[in-house]
Amino acid sequence: MSLYNLLKKNLPLFLLLVFCVPAAAQRKVLNGYVKDSHSDEPVPFASVYFAKTQRGKLTDSAGRFEFIFTEWPKDSLIISYVGYDNYNRFIDSNKDTINLLINLERAVSKRDVVVRSHVNKGLLLWSLIVKHKPQNDRYRFLNFGYQLYNKLELDLININREKMKEIKLLKPFGFIFDNVDSLSEDRPFLPVFLTETLSDYYYQKNPTRYREVIKASQTSGVNNESVSKLLGGMYQNINVYNNFIPVFDKQFISPASDNGDAYYIYKVPDTQFVAKRKFYHLTFTPKHLGENSFYGDCWVDAKTFAIQKMNLRIPKDANINFVSRLSLVQEYSLLNDSTWFLSKDKFIVDISPVGKSRLSFTGRKTTTYKDVLLNSEAVLDSLKLNRKQQEIVLKPDASMQADSFWKSSRHEELSKNEKAIYQMVDTLQKMPIFKKYTNAINFIGTGYKNVGNYQIGPWFNWISYDSLEGYRVRFDLGTNKYFNKNLYLSSYLAYGFSDKKFKGHAEAMYIFKRDPRLRLYGSYTDDLDFGQFYYDEVSTDNIFALAVRKQGVPRKFMRLKEEKLDLFKETKVGLSGTLVLDRKEYDPLIHLPPKSAFAPGKGDPLNTFEIQFKLRFAYLEKFLENNFFRTSLGSPYPIAEIKYTKGIAGILNSNYDYHKLSGSISDFVKIPPYGNISFNAYAGKTFGTLPFALLDVHPGNELHYYNKSAFNLMNRWEYISDKYAGINLEHNIGNGIFRFIPITRKLKFRQFWNAKFLWGSLSDANKQLNFTNGAIFQSLDGKTYMELGTGVDNILKVFRLDFVWRVLPRPLPVEQVRRFGVFGSFRLSF
Repeated sequence: MSLYNLLKKNLPLFLLLVFCVPAAAQRKVLNGYVKDSHSDEPVPFASVYFAKTQRGKLTDSAGRFEFIFTEWPKDSLIISYVGYDNYNRFIDSNKDTINLLINLERAVSKRDVVVRSHVNKGLLLWSLIVKHKPQNDRYRFLNFGYQLYNKLELDLININREKMKEIKLLKPFGFIFDNVDSLSEDRPFLPVFLTETLSDYYYQKNPTRYREVIKASQTSGVNNESVSKLLGGMYQNINVYNNFIPVFDKQFISPASDNGDAYYIYKVPDTQFVAKRKFYHLTFTPKHLGENSFYGDCWVDAKTFAIQKMNLRIPKDANINFVSRLSLVQEYSLLNDSTWFLSKDKFIVDISPVGKSRLSFTGRKTTTYKDVLLNSEAVLDSLKLNRKQQEIVLKPDASMQADSFWKSSRHEELSKNEKAIYQMVDTLQKMPIFKKYTNAINFIGTGYKNVGNYQIGPWFNWISYDSLEGYRVRFDLGTNKYFNKNLYLSSYLAYGFSDKKFKGHAEAMYIFKRDPRLRLYGSYTDDLDFGQFYYDEVSTDNIFALAVRKQGVPRKFMRLKEEKLDLFKETKVGLSGTLVLDRKEYDPLIHLPPKSAFAPGKGDPLNTFEIQFKLRFAYLEKFLENNFFRTSLGSPYPIAEIKYTKGIAGILNSNYDYHKLSGSISDFVKIPPYGNISFNAYAGKTFGTLPFALLDVHPGNELHYYNKSAFNLMNRWEYISDKYAGINLEHNIGNGIFRFIPITRKLKFRQFWNAKFLWGSLSDANKQLNFTNGAIFQSLDGKTYMELGTGVDNILKVFRLDFVWRVLPRPLPVEQVRRFGVFGSFRLSF
C-alpha cells in the first residue's frame, strides 16, 4: 500500500498523534493532599489558587486536588481554609510531576467580632441541628451493634535525635532513635507504644444494657487484663450530640449542646455538594475566654441536619493541665437515605509536662466502626448473656491472635511507624539494661523494688522520727507475682533508737478468684497505732511527715497488738461482703489514759475480740488492677456500705461485750459546666460501755498537709462518741471567678469550697468511764462540729492551698482551739 493511501485511510489517527504527542511531552501535573497537621485528617473543600493568575479550585471531599499545565506557572500556590493559617509555596520544578503533602496549621483562636444581622445563618443552622438531634443521635434506636477496632498510639515528640544519642545513659538504646519519623522536619516523633483491640459492641435502650466482647487485643509492652478492658470501646465513647463532651476528667460544652448559643459564635461560611448531596459548613468559636468550650467546624447534611463530620479543638486558655494541643474528630457515614451512623472517631492530644517546646508526648486514639446492626434480634440475643447493666468480656485467646488474624481483621493497615513499634518494644524488653532502668524508675516512683521473687520497700518508710521512738528505721520484705501469682506475703521490722524496742507486722493474702474477687487475708501487727489512714494522707510513719507536723500539738502514742483474719467475696453486680475476725490489745503510752485506769472483767483491760460483717454495694465500679491489688476508678452510682460488729468477752482474754452498727454512702457527681461535687454521709452507734480506744474516735489531723477525709482543725483523740452522724461535702467549681482575671486565667487557678459537719454524743456511762484521770477527750453532746473551707487549687498545676475555718461548736474560749488554719497538699490532675 502506498504512503498516500495509508495516510488517507488513517488520517484521523495520524492527526491525533501529531497534535497529542507534543502536548503529552509538555504535560506538567501538580497533585496535592491537604490535611490537618495535628489530627492527620483531610481538609475538604479548601481553596487552592495561584497568587498571580488567580487560577484555582477546591480540594475534594478527601482533601485532594490536581492541576495540569503545559509548563510550570512559576507562581505562589496559596491554600486557605477557615480556621487555619494560609499555606504558601512557590511552584517551579524541572520535573514533570509534583506531589505535595500539605499540613495546614490551625490558626491561633481569637474571639470573633459578633456582627448583628437580620438572619444569623450560623445560629439558625445550630438550632436546626438541635431540633433534629432526636432523629440523628444513634441512641434513638431500640438497639444497635457493630464491630469496633480501637488503636491507641503514644509517641515522644520534640525529639533531638543527635542530642539524645550523646546522653550516656541512652547510648545502649541508640537503635531506637533510628525509628524517629522526620517526615515533618519541625515535629519529629518517636513511636513508643501501641495497643489494638477488636471487639463486638452491643447496646439496648430499654432496659439500658451494654456489652462488649473483646475478640483480640495486643499491646506493646503491657499484658494486663484490666488495661485491655479499659482500652476497649465501653469507656471511650464520645457523642457529639450530647450537651457535654468528656476531655480527660473535664466536661467541655458540645457545639451541638441544647444551650450552645450561650457559649458559641456560629457561622456558615460555605455550602458544598458531595455525591449530589448538599452540605452546610458550620464553624464555631467560644464566646467567652477561659470557658471549657471548643473551637472548630463541622459539615451538616442539608436534608436531615445530621452532622457528617465534626472537628474540635480546645482553646489555648482552656482550664486543662499539661495539654498543649488537642483534636477531636468524629465522622458519620450514610447507611441509607436518611440514617447517618458513627463510622470513625479520633482523639489526638499533645501532653507537655514541662513545656510544649520540651520533650512531650502525643497520644493518638483512632476508632472505626463497621458491620452496623440496627434494631436487630442478634443484638438482643447477645445482650441476654449480660449479668449486669454493663459487661466487658475478654476472650481467653484475645491476646494470642496471630499476625495473620490481625492483617485480615484490622479496619485499616498499620503505618510503617506503627509496625516498627512492636519490633522495637520486643527488642527493648530483651535487653538487661532496659530492665535495669525501668526497675530503677519504678523504685523511685512507687517505692518498691523487685529482687527476684521478692519485693522490698516502700523506701519512704525506711526512716522517720517521733518524740517516743526518736529516729525509727524500718525494713519491708514481701513476695511478688514471680513467687506465686495467687499468694502474697509481706512483713516489716521496725526499731526505735530512743525507746529501744522492735516493732513489726506480717500479712498473707490468697486470691482464689479474681472476677468476681474471692480472697482470704490474715495479718499480725505489733506496732504503734498510727490511726486511720486514707488514700491521700501523708502517714506519720513516713519520712515526709517530719516537715509537715503541726507545732505545739502533743502527739499521742499507743501500742497495738492485733491478729486479724478476713474473708472477702464479691458478686458480679458489685455487691461484696467481708467477714472479719479481729483481736486487738491496746497499750496507751503517752498523753492518753493508761491501761491501769480501766478495770479487768472477763479478760484484760483494753483487750477485745470482734466478729465483723461488712456489706458494700458499688454498682458498675471500675478498677485498675495489678497482680494482687486493685485501685478503684469509681462508680457512676453512689457507693453504699453498712457494717455490723459484735464484741465478745472471754475469747483470747477479751474483756468486753458490745455491738456496733455503722453505715455510709458516698458519691462523685459531675455537674457541668459547674464542676463536680463529692460527698460522704455516714452515721454509727455503739451499744455498750467501753474505754476510749473502742469507741468512735473522730478523725483529726495533726499535720499541715490537708486531709480531705479528716477534720483538719481537730486534733486526734479530741472528740469521741458512741453515737454520731456526719457529712463531708466538696464542690470543685473549676476556674470559677479566676477566669475573669487575666493573670489567674493564664495561671489556670481553680476554685473550690468544702464543708464538713459532725454530730456526736456520748452516754453518761461512757463519760464516767473515760473522762477521768485528766483525760483529754471531749464529747459534742449533740452539738454540731463544723469546718468550712475554700482555697486555690492547681497552683503550678500540682499544688493546692486550703483555708479552713472551725466555725462550730461555739462558744469556746478562742485560746483553746485554732479557729483558722492554712493547709497544703499535692493534686495531680488534668
